[in-house]
Amino acid sequence: MGSIIQKETFESIWSEWEGILPSCSTDTIFVTPWWQKIWWDNFGEGNELQISSVRDGDRLIGVSPLMLRDGVLTFAGDRDLFDYFDFLVPDGEETAFYVALGEHLSELEFDTLDLPSLPHNSPTLQHLPEIVRKLGFSVNIEEKETTPVTCLPGTWDEYLGGLRKKHRHELRRKIKRLEQADSPHQYSCQQADTLDGCMQDFFKLLRASSDEKDEFLTPEREKFFIDIAQELSARDQFKLYFLEVEGQRVAGCICFDYGESYLLYNSGYNPEYSRLSVGLINKAFSIQAAIEEGRESFNFLKGDERYKYDLGAHDESLFDMTARR
Repeated sequence: MGSIIQKETFESIWSEWEGILPSCSTDTIFVTPWWQKIWWDNFGEGNELQISSVRDGDRLIGVSPLMLRDGVLTFAGDRDLFDYFDFLVPDGEETAFYVALGEHLSELEFDTLDLPSLPHNSPTLQHLPEIVRKLGFSVNIEEKETTPVTCLPGTWDEYLGGLRKKHRHELRRKIKRLEQADSPHQYSCQQADTLDGCMQDFFKLLRASSDEKDEFLTPEREKFFIDIAQELSARDQFKLYFLEVEGQRVAGCICFDYGESYLLYNSGYNPEYSRLSVGLINKAFSIQAAIEEGRESFNFLKGDERYKYDLGAHDESLFDMTARR
């Protein structure tokens, strides 16, 4: 008896989806049902949800969270708000899952299968291309972007010692200069009763830091960020770090505390305090907090901004896979 594929909703598959996450090699906040459901509620209109489960008897061996629009079958979500996508496949179930997925895809009506932002260690990249080629699809895989990541040691001093000499010297110099300012300190805002006000202050800093971020932060995305903050705070997965100087919040960054990693999702700062490098130092102090929490890595997510490498990051590749009939 082969694998069984059935159509699902977020509600019907939620608990099982959540249950297999820790055993999936590409488990990350962006492939959780709560993240994807919040995105769908905010931006899903006009798309046809195509969530499917794959089972071996009663045992769930994978989840396919796709959507269809204008002949394009792709992951539920969008590149602007998701840093990773993938199918949910427990380790050891890859062969059975991807064979079943290929058969399922061959029965669906679409023109293009667009699978963006797959992590470098995604089993999708290893298993799916050959399967869909045998079904008559042409396949293209491109390295599109990177996510800079730094591995974290056990202490802050070890972390500093692992930076290049120039970068270590510069960071220490900037921290020392900040310490000479009026009452600088960093803290986390994650309590439900103060979260809305904190998010509004974060939005002000985000808008102030660049024209690009100001343009990015539409009212729809503001609502999405607030919904994410509320949901992830309830799960102890949300960290909003502010750096305060002279009684003012001058830098803010959102980190997700998920698994063994902190993920830096977005940040902003007040340009009037740029002489104190408040944006950079707020991120450095967030790395320190992750070390103190015992996390194994700090993921800066998409983008190749110079400061990420100054803080010790190394690139991990992201790949886009496209298949056409």
